Amino acid sequence: MKALFIGQAYIDVTFLTDYLPTGDEKTIARDYAVSFGGNAVTAAFCCARLGHAPDLMCSQADDWLARMFLDMAAIYGISVHGRKVRESSLSFIMPKDGKRAIVRCRDNDFLHPFPPLNLNGCRALHLDGHMPDAAIHYARACREAGILTSLDGGAVRENTADLLHFIDVAVVSERFCDHLGLSIEGTLDYLRAKGCKVGGVTIGERGMYWYEGAGDIRHQPALDVPMEKVVDTNGAGDMFHGAYIASWLGDPTASWEQHFRFARAASAHSIQHLGNEASLPSQADVAEAMRLYPERTA
Repeated sequence: MKALFIGQAYIDVTFLTDYLPTGDEKTIARDYAVSFGGNAVTAAFCCARLGHAPDLMCSQADDWLARMFLDMAAIYGISVHGRKVRESSLSFIMPKDGKRAIVRCRDNDFLHPFPPLNLNGCRALHLDGHMPDAAIHYARACREAGILTSLDGGAVRENTADLLHFIDVAVVSERFCDHLGLSIEGTLDYLRAKGCKVGGVTIGERGMYWYEGAGDIRHQPALDVPMEKVVDTNGAGDMFHGAYIASWLGDPTASWEQHFRFARAASAHSIQHLGNEASLPSQADVAEAMRLYPERTA
């Protein structure tokens, strides 16, 4: 096991249309994609595409959608450790004008305890806060074993405050700040006080604010991808997380500034494609995004 990712699994149905019908209406989408979905799940696939196939603990039903998901994971060399639910979760996603509307159907009523895993050889753990009992168990175990722990803080969840005590790298969203009722700077101070060695707040097209250790808060601008090339921003944050884990696995001696620059380019690539699978970046894609796109200046 190189790394372990833990989160809620989805099948994403992404479609392009200018109009969403209501009532007794119909419309025809211009294009669509069906792929894996979920925060830590998408990050795991990104990490695998970049050359470091992880293990993945996620929700798993006994239905045809789950079998399709397992087929997808097998293609990328991801070992899936399923936790039983009654039915697979689905997301219906409509990207438009750099934003995305989402309808989710989620089953996170787990029928059994989370599976016990052997962490021998594991170098990194990445969590999205779903499956909170497994998240805190493995975060504590990894911290005790000296394994890097990472959190995608998309929202403040039921045990986030406790979980953060075992997290080395916490990269959270503006929504997370809103849930805390804190500014970006206040949120970064909060993460630092919890003991997170590296903390960040992603702010979409405005980039990211972050710190490392006792250092000052720094700003990393987003890359300036022309708007006409932006197709689907859904999953771009998840690609960011998966890419910085892959970068760290590739060279743990590099600075976190380097890891985040690599992840930023992975996200810049991803937003130009429809659906999570088509958005997955290769090492060459990341290098190309770094070459093509300057930092945003406004």
